[in-house]
Amino acid sequence: MQEEAYRVILAMCQVGQESDERLAYREAELTGLCEAAGGSVIGVMTQKRTQLDGRTFLGSGKLEELADLVTVNEADLVVADRELSPAQIRNLERVLPCRIIDRTQLILDIFARRAQTREGRVQVEIAQLNYLMPRLTGRGVELSRLGGGIGTRGPGETQLELDRRRIRTRMTHLRKELATIERQRETMRGKRRRGVPVVALVGYTNAGKTTVQSRWVRDKANIEVPEGQNRLFDTLDPTARQVRTKLGNEYVVVDTVGFVEDLPHHLVDAFKATLEETKYADVVVVVVDAGHEPQSHLETTRRVLRDLGALDKPVVTFFNKMDISPNQPGPDVHAVETLYGSAVNDSLDPLYQTVERLLSLDEVRVTLHTHPNDFIWDKLLRNGRIESADPVSSDEWLVTAITSRRDAHLWQQQRRDGSAHEPQDH
Repeated sequence: MQEEAYRVILAMCQVGQESDERLAYREAELTGLCEAAGGSVIGVMTQKRTQLDGRTFLGSGKLEELADLVTVNEADLVVADRELSPAQIRNLERVLPCRIIDRTQLILDIFARRAQTREGRVQVEIAQLNYLMPRLTGRGVELSRLGGGIGTRGPGETQLELDRRRIRTRMTHLRKELATIERQRETMRGKRRRGVPVVALVGYTNAGKTTVQSRWVRDKANIEVPEGQNRLFDTLDPTARQVRTKLGNEYVVVDTVGFVEDLPHHLVDAFKATLEETKYADVVVVVVDAGHEPQSHLETTRRVLRDLGALDKPVVTFFNKMDISPNQPGPDVHAVETLYGSAVNDSLDPLYQTVERLLSLDEVRVTLHTHPNDFIWDKLLRNGRIESADPVSSDEWLVTAITSRRDAHLWQQQRRDGSAHEPQDH
């Protein structure tokens, strides 16, 4: 039997000069987050203010309206569209006849539901405890009672202090565990970096990164992998898939956790090791949903990449979902190339070709002197195509072949005797 969805009311605050279009976008995003967490939005309460109320988030009159709306609709939960302070949560809980959480707590809940690996679960728990620690005071004096009885007189330890100590102890344990996992991940990165290029798919949540990766693997490795689902934060744990060019050269495509505007810093800190997959990539592909605030999503993604120090490499922007987008966004002036298409309905060959060219895995024709026992000959048989081979002497052949630009440049460096000629574009 399917679990009944939580009945949710959104509490929105339109602050200052925020436009109605921007407010509508934030409402749609928050609705999507609620649905991703298993909730059903049954109402929205919006107030326009010059600034947020420091005590209760909304003004007193609007708060009474919200309480009535909750009662009439028998709502289970109110979700505020901004992060609430401990005092605001405490004051709101005194007025509202149901629980209230903020946008940050909602995102943390989604991450907790979706994390599959041990690393993901540890990262989420660290973020949740970071969020909870300053909010313990929001529960009132009942957590600050002193123990009673023999041996407990004097200062003692309050329940609040005990809770905080337990959280700190748990976080210390989790951080040690995460450090061990990070060392293992760094070892895996080191193995991948031994001559195997890496492509990182990054972008706003639900832009289609997982679907792009699954298409990439299907087209370039002939392997079927699950496609992404149409929901926010479908992927939390990065997945690395190995693919091959037509000549057989290997490279890795990594799918990463999606970004969101104003991603809670608790999550950014906790998932830093995961996001650093992007930092160590050779090429970054930014996947953007062309039909939903593409420029805003692009700015959010670029801001996160800048914070990670991951903008020191070629960046390709791929506007996805063009089959259902009403307009074509303008090109990304910060990217080395901007591409358009649909990971579901279009050929992604232009994307593959662009990335392989940036990785120097595009095909070139070379003419060089080698012999059947040379490593170059063996490499051409495995990852190339020999077009002609003519013996020049008993131990030397003149070979014309198709290989990757990467291998051609490597051979030029290794053979300083000038026998390898400059590769030509193929």
